[in-house]
Formats: sequence, C-alpha cells, structure tokens
Amino acid sequence: MMWKDSYKIGVEEVDRQHKELFERLSDFITVLRSDGDWEPKIPEIKKTLSFMGDYVVEHFDSEEEYQEEIGYPEREEHKEIHEQFKSEIADFAEKFEKEGYEKDLALEFSGKLMAWLINHVANTDQKISDYADSLDGEDE
Repeated sequence: MMWKDSYKIGVEEVDRQHKELFERLSDFITVLRSDGDWEPKIPEIKKTLSFMGDYVVEHFDSEEEYQEEIGYPEREEHKEIHEQFKSEIADFAEKFEKEGYEKDLALEFSGKLMAWLINHVANTDQKISDYADSLDGEDE
C-alpha cells in the first residue's frame, strides 16, 4: 500500500478519495502480478477500468469544487490535467476493447495509473493545500 499521510491535503473528502484510489490501485497491481492464469484476472481489469472511469470523474468534481471554493488561482490548469487523465483512461479502455485484455497492456495501464496518481497527489494537489494554508495565514 503506497499511501502516505504526507499526501493529505487537509480536505477530508478529497483525502478519503485519494486513499481509496491508492488502495484500489495497490490491490489491482497485486492481482496483476500474482502467479496463476491470466484469464481469471481479466474481470479484475474490467472492474478497475470502469471504477477508474466513474470514480475519477466523481473525485475530480469534488476536487474542482473545493478549488472554486477557495479561489485557487491555478484551477484552470489543474482542470486541464484532470481532463487529460480522463482521456487517457478512455484511450486505454478503447485499446482493451480492440486488442483484448493483454497482460502487457494491463501492466502498462496499472503502471501509468500509479505513476500518475503519485505524481498528481504528491505534487499537483499539494499546491492546493499550500495555497489553502496561505489563506489561513498559518505558518506550519
């Protein structure tokens, strides 16, 4: 499990969602890398794909709402990053449809998701947290 408390941005709902995303992805990667036949793993790929598709939209909405609330100055750029990620997930979904649920593609998908998640949560989202802290005028 790769979640760290340092990833928290201090917004309960957003932090809870991030944590769930990390847990889901960790489980998914564990399944993909475990021994055994590939066939039984395919439903897990489909499930993760559809979960990511739905959940990410829901999560991004919460995150964007919060950015609006605090008047976060980089919210347009942040939204753009979200849009890119949504379309990447859609691209993978299309590839899976066309090429079948191949192991290499599934591993590429899981690796991309994890790299993106860590980068986004640890970097991009932290900027929101820093901005929110600066509003409170608190020196941490």
